[in-house]
Amino acid sequence: MSEWEHLIPRPSSRFLKLRCRSCENEQIVYSHTTHLIKCRACGEVLAEPRGGKAKINGIIIAVLG
Repeated sequence: MSEWEHLIPRPSSRFLKLRCRSCENEQIVYSHTTHLIKCRACGEVLAEPRGGKAKINGIIIAVLG
């Protein structure tokens, strides 16, 4: 690990690619979202804000970034 990587911290927040449990629709959301995120196809709640990291109700397919 170089000196700069040690001095400059990386953010803990990421973008997540989620799959809806009911309709299998895929959507990209922010891991620390401050808004209720619903599926665009069926309206089921995919992520709920919790004051820090969001509660993820969908299936995480990939972590982006």
